[in-house]
Amino acid sequence: QVQLVESGGGLVQAGGSLRLTCAASGRTLSRSVMGWFRQAPGNEREFVAGIRWRDGSTSYADSVKGRFTISRDNAKNTVYLQMNDLKPEDTAVYYCAAQFTSTYDYWGQGTQVTVSN
Repeated sequence: QVQLVESGGGLVQAGGSLRLTCAASGRTLSRSVMGWFRQAPGNEREFVAGIRWRDGSTSYADSVKGRFTISRDNAKNTVYLQMNDLKPEDTAVYYCAAQFTSTYDYWGQGTQVTVSN
């Protein structure tokens, strides 16, 4: 079992920045892919960014490329999402997820990000 706890969400003005943190426990992440997803009211959950723990390779949704950065801290078993130049359309609940198989197997409880005009 893996427990994922997100933090760092909040209210920010457009153009501002936030850093989300996902702290993992219960299992080593060395063979995982970690992802950030988000879900806005009335919308389906969508992929935001992912990182392969083993080599640090990353991927991003087109909508956040150049603004968001995903990173990891091996020692702390933690994943981060640095979000810069935030826009109102980034408003959503952000979820951290861990993939060990062909799908994301574990999910956090989510953290709210609200970007005002």
